[in-house]
Amino acid sequence: MPITVGQDTSSTRKTLKAGGKTVAYYSIPAAQEAGLGDFSKLPIALKVVLENMLRFEDGKTVTTDDIKAFATWAQQGGKNPREIAYRPARVLMQDFTGVPAVVDLAAMRDGIKALGGDPQKINPLNPVDLVIDHSVMIDEFGNPRAFQMNVDREYERNIERYEFLKWGQGAFDNFRVVPPGTGICHQVNLEYLAKTVWTDADQNGEQVAYPDTLVGTDSHTTMVNGAAVLGWGVGGIEAEAAMLGQPISMLIPEVIGFKLTGAMTEGTTATDLVLKVVQMLRAKGVVGKFVEFYGDGLDNVPLADRATIGNMAPEYGATCGFFLIDDVTLRYLEQTGRDEDVIALVEAYAKANGMWREPGYEPVYTDTLELDMTTVVPAISGPKRPQDHIDLDKAADAFHAYIKGQRDAKDGSENAEVRWEGEGGMPEPTEIPGDTGSHKRGFVQMTDIDGDRETFQLHDGSIVIASITSCTNTSNPYVMIGAGLVARKARELGLDRKPWVKTSLAPGSQVVSAYLEAAGLQDDLDAIGFNLVGYGCTTCIGNSGPLAPEISKCINENDLIGVSVLSGNRNFEGRISPDVRANYLASPPLVVAYALIGDMNVDITTASLGKGKDGQNVYLKDIWPSQAEIAELVERTVTRASFQEKYADVFKGDDKWRSVETTDSETYNWPPTSTYVQNPPYFQGMSPEKGEITNIEGARVLAILGDMVTTDHISPAGSFKETTPAGEYLVNHQVPVREFNSYGSRRGNHEVMMRGTFANIRIKNEMLDGVEGGYTVGPDGQQASIFDAAMAHQENGTPLVIFAGEQYGAGSSRDWAAKGTALLGVKAVIAESFERIHRSNLVGMGVIPFEFTGGDSRSSLGIKGDETVSISGLDAVKPGDIVPCTIAFADGSEKTIDIKCRIDTAIEVEYIEHGGVLHYVLRNLAKAA
Repeated sequence: MPITVGQDTSSTRKTLKAGGKTVAYYSIPAAQEAGLGDFSKLPIALKVVLENMLRFEDGKTVTTDDIKAFATWAQQGGKNPREIAYRPARVLMQDFTGVPAVVDLAAMRDGIKALGGDPQKINPLNPVDLVIDHSVMIDEFGNPRAFQMNVDREYERNIERYEFLKWGQGAFDNFRVVPPGTGICHQVNLEYLAKTVWTDADQNGEQVAYPDTLVGTDSHTTMVNGAAVLGWGVGGIEAEAAMLGQPISMLIPEVIGFKLTGAMTEGTTATDLVLKVVQMLRAKGVVGKFVEFYGDGLDNVPLADRATIGNMAPEYGATCGFFLIDDVTLRYLEQTGRDEDVIALVEAYAKANGMWREPGYEPVYTDTLELDMTTVVPAISGPKRPQDHIDLDKAADAFHAYIKGQRDAKDGSENAEVRWEGEGGMPEPTEIPGDTGSHKRGFVQMTDIDGDRETFQLHDGSIVIASITSCTNTSNPYVMIGAGLVARKARELGLDRKPWVKTSLAPGSQVVSAYLEAAGLQDDLDAIGFNLVGYGCTTCIGNSGPLAPEISKCINENDLIGVSVLSGNRNFEGRISPDVRANYLASPPLVVAYALIGDMNVDITTASLGKGKDGQNVYLKDIWPSQAEIAELVERTVTRASFQEKYADVFKGDDKWRSVETTDSETYNWPPTSTYVQNPPYFQGMSPEKGEITNIEGARVLAILGDMVTTDHISPAGSFKETTPAGEYLVNHQVPVREFNSYGSRRGNHEVMMRGTFANIRIKNEMLDGVEGGYTVGPDGQQASIFDAAMAHQENGTPLVIFAGEQYGAGSSRDWAAKGTALLGVKAVIAESFERIHRSNLVGMGVIPFEFTGGDSRSSLGIKGDETVSISGLDAVKPGDIVPCTIAFADGSEKTIDIKCRIDTAIEVEYIEHGGVLHYVLRNLAKAA
């Protein structure tokens, strides 16, 4: 489908030759020569956005004043929050967030038909790639059959969703699906889909070159920033608008420059570097800002390491973590099998348009910070947040401090009620390293690795999950080869994982398996339990699968704090496993080492990992590979040919995918009995005209939440029990508990998802004392599930509000965190601050976000949840307005405070007037000729 560019102004449209072809492009130097401003000191990340303005300048949506604003940005020291209309080149989705997006598109076809419009108008205008990567769960592990058994179960669980996606692939133009078992969307994007510089025909049939840009329905879309592709995560709602041709309304962002100097030292990994970067940038405060990495140290940062840093942008709170085009970029594009003409174009375009990293590059930044990479040391992060950086040699002490904070020392490990149901009497307790009376313990009888039935002690700190997982690290051959070498050396010395540790290897693409096998390292990983379990996100998104029943029972009956160690990017409470309360992020080599030692209480840098085959103690230093060993294997086994082979038929899938049956129809025939895909209520009975924003009168409080409440808390992705509202719904629809799957897999069914909103097992509603989980106080004053209470308020016609603390909505770009909020009847969320994506998603669903002002907070106001809330001034609200909020307390007193309306742009006002961004788009398309 051709791109529609703006005015063909000869002053900025130029041509260049590369790879034997001549293409047009929009020249930033030419714009400067034409008197539109001095852009010479603009960060390259913003030059990418500026090029977008030049290409789509039409005098209406994008004007010359928008272009000139970028020069003003540099003149004003990196600040000019002007609203602009930005159009990314393409959209990336994964199946958890992609299924509800396709559900919405299908529902919009029904909706436009009801309004008398043409269903064929509902088609992506920009290219959309959906990669199925979030559905595989680790049911089977630690054996050669694990991969095939997990794949078989994946199809059993998700066949309804896959039939629906296959229908969408045939029904919608410009929409491709990458089948299950291929890899993680961000890794497939980095290794195959991304081009760094894109070309397409414009409306006149001429080839135009422009920067590869995208938005994705997963927050870690930023991984591709490592290849100098500007992309970031948005909610599914915003992505749907973008794919339907709507520009993304945004403010010209501030840009933080992060200067890298020096080089990584022996014994450290890219994971250690990124965990340090996350800590520094979280402390700096970069929410809603671009981060651009620069400095001569980039010469020593391979693109795989850059991608690891870019991937974690949501963890440090930035919109993106952008790297520049240079020789490192070109080498990666060549290594991963990109066409030679594409590589030639990338170099020629970047140099012609001022986007090539030159020595001494020092643009204007809003602010800067610097890291000498020689100071980076081995580290992990946890137990609850990615920014909780801990030097590796201090990890055991930090864990002991965490346990002390969780336990009352008086009734810790001396608990006389330790449950034991094994044969014989109570085993003799073994010493827990570092225990000062705070730890609890239990005993479990299970089959060990040699097949013998033994009794083991589990206690606070026992590592029960060790998972090499997620796009963050499995995309990086240096840390993956490193993990394989740790496994090889451990195997040679006679070490094995501890029997209570659930081990797994879930690479981000099939290329990883190709080079691990070529190096002979997969055999070594298999030997200590890190067998391939699938190609997908698995543990990182909560698809860790069940623990052995006896381990789960021991943990829960003895109230133990189990531990997971994973090479992922998220470790929020309740995310990884319902049986695990402390989660640590670590490099793949360290994940292997922690599986060997099996206990977070010991200092892994000095303690024995176990006894070798000759009875000797084996230490971390004995199995840790050198950088030279890793580099030699990477050079030999990570080849251009392997990338070309694995991606040759990327959209065809295996026999299982090709056998999935679907229908050929313009609109979707919604199966009435499906518990995975249902027609959502958003567009049913929708009027042809928009409404007006009205004041909120007499609202009641649904929840009072603390700081750093993430989208995992608001809309969990993992498993759930039959006693939850979502579980009760499925049971009532004759779905056995074994077939529940996960919240994430059921995002195509609004009935499940609204029942799962605010249902994380670790969420704490301050309206209730000492209660965890999705509960609140209902209209009758009694404790109830949030869903049941919300439905009772809806029956009474009562609007709802939520109060919250700082960084509300941090974490994943989870559209259901906003959709569920809206469907529960919440009209406003009043918080101390919002994370970028969730704020946008709330607006996209017609829920108005507000921020406290003047030092007010839920705590300072003494809000308990029995108040009535009214917000006025909304009938004529403008972006960023301060409006009055009157709180009527239970004792009859009232207080009026000023709150800031976080409708940030003029177009967002229209979205709220329409009831959401999709309603806005649908009405406009229905009216279009």
